[in-house]
Amino acid sequence: MGIFSKLFEKEKGGATGTPCEPLAVYAPAEGTVIPLEEFPDEVFSQGILGPGCGILPTGKLVTAPFHGTVIQATDTLHAIGIQSDNGLELLIHVGVDTVDMGGKGFRYHVKHGQRVRLGDPLIGFDREVIRAAGHSDAIAVVVTNADEYAAVELQKTQAVSGGALILKARK
Repeated sequence: MGIFSKLFEKEKGGATGTPCEPLAVYAPAEGTVIPLEEFPDEVFSQGILGPGCGILPTGKLVTAPFHGTVIQATDTLHAIGIQSDNGLELLIHVGVDTVDMGGKGFRYHVKHGQRVRLGDPLIGFDREVIRAAGHSDAIAVVVTNADEYAAVELQKTQAVSGGALILKARK
């Protein structure tokens, strides 16, 4: 790969075609973005794991929120950790107490250590199976290394499609 290809790759978006801004998090799922304080689980809503937001999903797919690498993949398939090319670490957690489901209703499209681009599929999930198990299907999107940044700011609270800018960190 030549120098121009490498430069172009960094500017070009992945599956969405959206360019990636540094320290930006794009919606990893279609749905309505809510402030983290409104997330239906205290661990997330109190910001214990870090700042971020929630998404009340309308679809059944979690996609990469930026260009990066999968740094954590749970055995129960309900959550994933991803690190952006510029060091931002993100936890994407599908549902509330869905660890209890033991992976039922979830499917990974990636594996630990895999390189991903904005918009690449990460997790498929069945909202009906999650709800039938008595759980919320809300998705938590949390910056886990927020202490390395001056601020993590929510960009919008509204209905979004995958690839819409939802969070931005500031050095």
